[in-house]
Amino acid sequence: MATGAASSRNRKPARIAADWRGVLARWLRRIGGVLLLLILAAGLAIWWAARWTPPREQYPIQGVTIDAANGAVHWGSIKAAGADFAYVMATDGTAGLDPMFARNMTAAREAGIQTGAIHRYSLCQLATDQAANFIRHVPRRADALPAVVWLDYDDRCPDRPTRALLLSELATFLAQIEAHMGKRSLIAPGPAFEADYKVTQGIARTTWLRRDFFEPDYGAHPWAMWQANNYVRLSGADGTVGWNVLRGGGEAP
Repeated sequence: MATGAASSRNRKPARIAADWRGVLARWLRRIGGVLLLLILAAGLAIWWAARWTPPREQYPIQGVTIDAANGAVHWGSIKAAGADFAYVMATDGTAGLDPMFARNMTAAREAGIQTGAIHRYSLCQLATDQAANFIRHVPRRADALPAVVWLDYDDRCPDRPTRALLLSELATFLAQIEAHMGKRSLIAPGPAFEADYKVTQGIARTTWLRRDFFEPDYGAHPWAMWQANNYVRLSGADGTVGWNVLRGGGEAP
């Protein structure tokens, strides 16, 4: 009897251990299944984001934002993908120049795509010096789309001028590049920049706002152009491009 009782006691811990191993195995299988579903969902979201553009019936005129990170762009493929126009990164601050700017502008026009230049505005540099950089590198053309002033914070620039100073400097910059280009420019403030400086309230220009997948509503008045997806992948460009639409019923800026 003593031997049988001891054997029974020895079997109980073994059964408990086996039960715990079974429970653990079932939980691991469930966790693995959940992780697999999450990975599949993330992959599907990335695939969808790389291809989504707003509906053509609502926004018939659409185009791309391109810079040097997109490599040697095949503009025929960009046009075939549905781009009616292209805004190309041109200058940055007082000395920056996108190394692919001239090539992109020429090749895009040859492919039958309307083009415009973007200047990335710096809070750390004088407006007149930035305008000189833009004027030096962006030629005046009657068929060019209006220039765009990209307004965003930059980790390279810690300066945060007062709103009054920013608006004054920005007005100077716009007056100089517009005299050169012969047409009014667009302003493109990012959400954080606009929240702090309320540029669209202080500068009377057509606005280009940015928000992925959902219409932006952070400007003082309705947007004329919307960068709707900054994650689009096209066969004619490396990496991702920005995809933009004009407000329904509009014409190229």
